[in-house]
Amino acid sequence: MVTSRTRTAVLIVGSGPAGLTAALYTARANLRPIVIEGVEAGGQLMLTTEVENYPGFPTGILGPELMHKMREQAARFGAEFVTADATKIDLSGPPLRVWVDDEEYTGKALIISTGAKAKMLGLESERRLLGRGVSTCATCDGFFYRDRELVVVGGGDSALEEALFLTRFATKVTVVHRRDRLRASKVMQDRAFANPKLGFIWNSTVVDLLGDQTVSGVRLRNVVDGTESEIPAAGMFVAIGHTPNTDLFAGQLVLDDAGYITVRTPSTATSVEGVFASGDVVDHTYRQAVTAAGTGCAAAIDAERWLETHGHDSGATTGNWD
Repeated sequence: MVTSRTRTAVLIVGSGPAGLTAALYTARANLRPIVIEGVEAGGQLMLTTEVENYPGFPTGILGPELMHKMREQAARFGAEFVTADATKIDLSGPPLRVWVDDEEYTGKALIISTGAKAKMLGLESERRLLGRGVSTCATCDGFFYRDRELVVVGGGDSALEEALFLTRFATKVTVVHRRDRLRASKVMQDRAFANPKLGFIWNSTVVDLLGDQTVSGVRLRNVVDGTESEIPAAGMFVAIGHTPNTDLFAGQLVLDDAGYITVRTPSTATSVEGVFASGDVVDHTYRQAVTAAGTGCAAAIDAERWLETHGHDSGATTGNWD
């Protein structure tokens, strides 16, 4: 059987800020990267409205517009994009292999920037109002809710960190938790309970969001007695965890207990030679566009230096191989 293969020096899987920055740097290094950007290209910023904390945009920029500009810049220097999902990956090479259905791509180096997905509640109204009052990032969006009332869903350290940060802007932040006690560390609980702007609703889940164009409140259900109630809120921040997009790499790369790719810090090198990882697929601490872009830059430089050390050129050839 003849399989269509495309080979290059660097393959990049993922197209959020990390993947696009890696594409820019490797393209400028004349490594002719091929980016498997996915059907839903652009990462989580494609679901974000205003981005006001990315350097260089003093009046802010729409998330999709920022991703478009980053992609355009990488393409200008020769990055090639495949708008499809990677369906299979084989890291037992060399070469390193990535498939998009029946199309095979091989690279001498691979940069993984597949990101992570925020866990959501699964409500129809949540999907409809995402970016319109529903957020998964207080650092990104808290500023927009100055002097408003907000809800944070969750009970771990991340939820309390989000809630405490939001008290800088909101008049009141209500933490909704499905249990009668928090999972967060004691030090975080002490800070939260001591903050006069923070309130708690226990044994409750959010069953619906109120509002047509923007969030105006949330409907809660008590998990003990089944009663429902509504509270006003201009926004709801979901902080129930993230899931890294690492299914393709399970059994091939060393992952941590939460499923994130492990890298040999301070580099972006993974447990497999020639494979590097950047962005939210390795980062469960910061999860910011600017930090993702920074690690995308680092991964590109690491890949370039690795290729040079191993005597690889940057030629790319397309063709059908037996």
